[in-house]
Amino acid sequence: MATTSTPAPVTTPTLKSGTSWADAWRRCLAAAPEAFRDDRVLNLWNGTWQADGRALPATSPVDGRPVAGPPRLDAATAHRAVRASLDQHRAWRHLPLAERRARIAATLDALAAHRELLALLLVWEIGKPWRLARADVDRAVDGVRWYLDGIEEMLAGRAPLDGPVSNIASWNYPMSVLVHAVLVQALAGNAAIAKTPTDGGVACLTLACALAAREGVPVSLVSGGGGELSEALVRAPEIGCVSFVGGRDTGAAVATAVADLGKRHILEQEGLNTWGVWNVSDFDALAAVVPKLFDYGKQRCTAYPRFVVQRELFDSFLAAYLPAVRTLTVGHPLAVERPDDPFPRLDFGPLINAAKAKELRDQVAEAVDRGAVPLYRGTPDGARFLPGQDTSAYVQPVTLLEPPPSSPLHHAEPFGPVDTIVLVDTEAELLAAMNASNGALVATLSTDDRATYDRLAPQIRAFKVGHGTPRSRGDRDELFGGLGASWRGAFVGGELLVRAVTRGPAGERLPGNFPEYRSMP
Repeated sequence: MATTSTPAPVTTPTLKSGTSWADAWRRCLAAAPEAFRDDRVLNLWNGTWQADGRALPATSPVDGRPVAGPPRLDAATAHRAVRASLDQHRAWRHLPLAERRARIAATLDALAAHRELLALLLVWEIGKPWRLARADVDRAVDGVRWYLDGIEEMLAGRAPLDGPVSNIASWNYPMSVLVHAVLVQALAGNAAIAKTPTDGGVACLTLACALAAREGVPVSLVSGGGGELSEALVRAPEIGCVSFVGGRDTGAAVATAVADLGKRHILEQEGLNTWGVWNVSDFDALAAVVPKLFDYGKQRCTAYPRFVVQRELFDSFLAAYLPAVRTLTVGHPLAVERPDDPFPRLDFGPLINAAKAKELRDQVAEAVDRGAVPLYRGTPDGARFLPGQDTSAYVQPVTLLEPPPSSPLHHAEPFGPVDTIVLVDTEAELLAAMNASNGALVATLSTDDRATYDRLAPQIRAFKVGHGTPRSRGDRDELFGGLGASWRGAFVGGELLVRAVTRGPAGERLPGNFPEYRSMP
């Protein structure tokens, strides 16, 4: 007699308990009432929280709901904030190192105590899955602690700059890039000014800066458009150094300004990071790493969106790549089956906003229309979303073969979950394709022969080149920079970050890419 099984009941996804935006906002108001008002965040300058600037509307990429927007300052107020930061700088630079260390250490303890809230804000404001949001907070705290332990030796024979450090960074890593840099700059004896990214992260940065300001760390946090604030944050004579993380177009304008002024600068710009596949046999290792390369939807400066594959290995490459890319999980970062379930483990959630998602979809459609071959297109089937939620910022993974030269996907970083594959027949073609963007931050070459790697890797124009393994920005003592148009100014990471924001012996030439010279570490 045949038996039948009762199908499992269909569960409607729900928001994980205690993780709504309203929950997060209430916790912000309780944690730092000086920095948050009922319906907006404040700017921080001259050592106090200011209810100035016009707060712009903003929405979460997660589901399109309204969240706190940046309170944009006008140019005149930004100049006043810079002058006030110089006053803070002149007092702070003379504070004994032991006192600076104690205040930074207290800030790190406070950040660690608010780890869960900072991570939750990152989920709502920039769409990071929970594990990646917590990792961003942890990397900031742990990275600065490493500097606390070794700062005496790093500062030996060095002095703070003449003015504060101005920080203009992209939205994707508010804690592990921007807050990390600001706290190390302060530890080295400088006041720091941070501009909130236009696209997201303002509440997370406001809470982090509130915790630092409580400990007397001279940090300013201001919001505004590039056109309104660049004259103050880049060209103002009070600024001792400009630190920029972002795209090449904006970075080129900043580079021109700082070069004209002879100002200290650190300009991290995008590049097309590539992964070469040449005379390799271990495709299992490659298959294992493919899902990891999609972390946060490839919205990071060290993502690998381009594979350059030896033509005769293309069938083996696809046999490894396609099953791996089909395992990717995409969805609402806080949607669970039951309210008390653990956070979902996702490879990525939404892109930073619906406009970016549309731009990327349009680029894919245009590339296919002009001849690119679609090898894989993910679908939302099985993705966990809340009933009726806005999903306009979500893009499923896509893989294209041979994007045409007329497509932006041929030569530029897509900053989204789109892989492109280019086939080559010779080593010369391999190198040309891997160097398509005139410089990159990272690259990888998979090849069985170590001698081949040693011969080809120096010809790849990336600051870090891995042998069959991905490279990253790195933490603690790992150096970071870029070659070609992907980087201008001083390299950072390890002691180089401290050297970049301090003055050494007369005539010192910092490692980096400068108009008059290039010096590798």
